[in-house]
Amino acid sequence: MHPTQPPDPASQEKAALWVTTVTSFMGPFTISSVNVALPAIQKEFGINAVELGWIATAFLLAVAVVLVPAGKIADLYGRKKVFTSGLALFTFSSLFAAFSTSVGILIFFRVFQGIGAALFVTTGMAILTSIFPPQRRGKAIGIYVAAVYAGLSTGPFVGGFLTQQLGWRSLFIAGVPLGGASVYITLALLKGEWADARGERLDLLGSFLYGFSILALVYGTTALPKFWAVCLIFIGLILLLVFIRYELRVHYPIFEVRLFVQNKVFTFSSLAALIHYSATYGITFLLSLYLQYIKGLTPQAAGTLLVAQPVIMTIFSPFAGKTSDRVEPRILASIGMAITATGLFIFSFIGPQTEIFYIAGTLAGIGFGFALFSSPNMSAIMGAVENRLFGIASGAVATMRILGQMVSMSIVMVVFSIFIGNEKLTPDQYPFFLKAAQICFVLFAAMCTVGIFFSYFRGHLRKTV
Repeated sequence: MHPTQPPDPASQEKAALWVTTVTSFMGPFTISSVNVALPAIQKEFGINAVELGWIATAFLLAVAVVLVPAGKIADLYGRKKVFTSGLALFTFSSLFAAFSTSVGILIFFRVFQGIGAALFVTTGMAILTSIFPPQRRGKAIGIYVAAVYAGLSTGPFVGGFLTQQLGWRSLFIAGVPLGGASVYITLALLKGEWADARGERLDLLGSFLYGFSILALVYGTTALPKFWAVCLIFIGLILLLVFIRYELRVHYPIFEVRLFVQNKVFTFSSLAALIHYSATYGITFLLSLYLQYIKGLTPQAAGTLLVAQPVIMTIFSPFAGKTSDRVEPRILASIGMAITATGLFIFSFIGPQTEIFYIAGTLAGIGFGFALFSSPNMSAIMGAVENRLFGIASGAVATMRILGQMVSMSIVMVVFSIFIGNEKLTPDQYPFFLKAAQICFVLFAAMCTVGIFFSYFRGHLRKTV
């Protein structure tokens, strides 16, 4: 429903644009900046490679589990309430994470950071759409999306600079003023509430089935090859199948599974997105460790180099999106995925003597492939559904992205556990780390190659005459 007695529309739009843009920046910035700080965190706490991976994975796991039910809760009880709650939780968790005295405490607050991020990520775009009229909505969404890429682009550089100059804890403190200001603006200036699904029932059973299946699958995967881990994965798969069957029958599903069953273009495009994110998210994590451990770069220098990929993505994404209005999206997206697969395969040959310009050039190539894939693929997903399903489709895309990122980190952690185990990343372990990174890039390249099939054979979005 629309807010009662709305204030000046211009002030509402400014307030909404501020808080949603800041939050769309904070999430990607937190992810990309913390990856650069991992060697510094490892040095302070003396932790092993698997524990290091959990610092990144815990955040994504929390987002993945909460993202789907959070969207429905926001539609039922109010997007502003959920948005503000998530923002406050993220801000306080960031502050507490900065004062962590052990890796366990840090991971604990990373989980709550992820829960908070899930709450504001799933509601930010919905609030923006609710407030801005159609004739000004496109520009607002463009600013929102640009902030996402800005977070990805500046995260490695700013994260490296802050880590080197002020220490890794400064990364978590940096977001507190932005979060606090956004909470204040949301409460003071953003009037009214939006709850378009008020009166519907919350699918509690579906929420629990989804959450426990994701938890079992991810935690089991990271503990392979232990027998209990295999059992946990099996339980997770069973719960996931039960969840899918249940969602097909329930009247108010937490996740619109029917859309995947009935729409080939949507399904194959979503699977392509899942595979692409699964194959690319671990790049920054692996290269951040490689550049600092193997190449001896400072956090600031490593962060500067890692900017190459998101900068190219930012430059070419609008071009790719515009081109997909004229060229069949599956063609562009498939070419982009092929370029990404090639870059990942090239990275499988990195070693101690690999030149820095070789790394930067390959990152730029992957960034170009990512841009060529991402915008056309999003266009295909949104163009494959009716207008009334835009919200559900957008939520499904966000879920595929988060699940893909989580799968990527799970693969890295499994390979690390096999090649490095519970050993700390000391110089005598560097050869094993390098071999693990090379194996990860081979697996990522293979996944991307498989993804080309789903991308190309998704079907035609437009009818040719």
